[in-house]
Amino acid sequence: MIDTPTFFENEFSQPLASRLRPRTLDEFCGQKHLLGEGKILRRLIENDTVGSMIFWGPPGVGKTTLARIIAGKTKSKFVDFSAVTSGIKEIKQVMTDAENGRRFGERTILFVDEIHRFNKAQQDAFLPFVEKGSIILIGATTENPSFEVNGALLSRCKVFVLQALSAADLVSLLTRALKDERGFGREKVEIAPELVEAIAGFANGDARSALSTLEMAVLNGDVDGDTVRVTEETLEQCLSKKSLLYDKNGEEHYNLISALHKSMRNSDPDAAVYWLARMLEAGEDPLYIARRIVRFASEDVGLADPRALEMAVAAYQACHFLGVPECNVHLTQIAVYLSLAPKSNSMETAYNRAKDDALKRLAEPVPLVIRNAPTKLMKELGYGSGYVYAHDTEEKLSAMQCLPDDLKNAVYYTPTDEGLETRFKERLAQIKDAKKKLRGDK
Repeated sequence: MIDTPTFFENEFSQPLASRLRPRTLDEFCGQKHLLGEGKILRRLIENDTVGSMIFWGPPGVGKTTLARIIAGKTKSKFVDFSAVTSGIKEIKQVMTDAENGRRFGERTILFVDEIHRFNKAQQDAFLPFVEKGSIILIGATTENPSFEVNGALLSRCKVFVLQALSAADLVSLLTRALKDERGFGREKVEIAPELVEAIAGFANGDARSALSTLEMAVLNGDVDGDTVRVTEETLEQCLSKKSLLYDKNGEEHYNLISALHKSMRNSDPDAAVYWLARMLEAGEDPLYIARRIVRFASEDVGLADPRALEMAVAAYQACHFLGVPECNVHLTQIAVYLSLAPKSNSMETAYNRAKDDALKRLAEPVPLVIRNAPTKLMKELGYGSGYVYAHDTEEKLSAMQCLPDDLKNAVYYTPTDEGLETRFKERLAQIKDAKKKLRGDK
């Protein structure tokens, strides 16, 4: 009797993400805005009218896989080309082969991963062959192609923006991996649905990361006869994470972001950094934290330190460029900075006061003096009559009324005495005094 090798012993030596690579559009996960029924990219593929294009999106969303599917669907030769290992010599050889193939009716799809890493000369080498139709170029990049791809090449390619996969997309993908024979379908794997959801959450939209984590968890699961059982403890060890079941949409999610926000508002940098670490180590999306911090910079600091908003936006961009764990230090820097910054909530209170009046008085007309008058009729009706161009005045302002009559004395912005806002307070007082003099008020 010959023993049949088990799944784990030999049969599929490739990583799970490679084994489960989608072969058709129906197997492809996510990107419904491009590949759903009737959507533009799906129509191009199904009608075999694909042209050169660039896929722009974060890692692990299927850029390479989608290019392979297109090649298969359009019956084209697929050439996988890496910007990291190839130069102009290799480009010319591939182009020569593609040109020879074209003469015999063979189409070549050249997939260029990380196209943003090519220099200008390398990118220019593609141009004549794209123009002649010798190749269909599909480039993939995680960087904005407007900045990283030559204008001449970019103008000949359609850019498709691929989005990070949703948690629901990843749960669907992981569930398929557990059932599909190319995945763990031949094994009896027990894993609770909440653990599958946790893997999807920690992957932050990256299918490759999600599948790699599942594979590691299953391969390190507890073996009981012919069953492999994945426990919370096993998954925590694979992820090196505590608080594994942190729910990004649940109460603890909001409790922690509230704790960070209120710690910064209370000028407590130690508490702010602690709550920041709690969220990041539990797998929170750093861009979510960064967005909340950008809000805080205006809501709780505002003009008390106008640079706070600049630095918060810079921190968000750093998180976008680098991702975790590299961006952790940038979030720490801005959390500490905002904790130590002078505080003012005058921006929020100003807007809320104005919002109340805007909602109660939706029909308040714009004063004629500040209306545009692009037509003769509008001028005859008094539009723009009496308008004073502030730059033409010595004081660089006028006594012109810019609020509706019913609100002409309304005050929404009340500056505080915190930080640099004292300068804005002084400036506002000067402006109001100058306008009183222009109006002749006593």
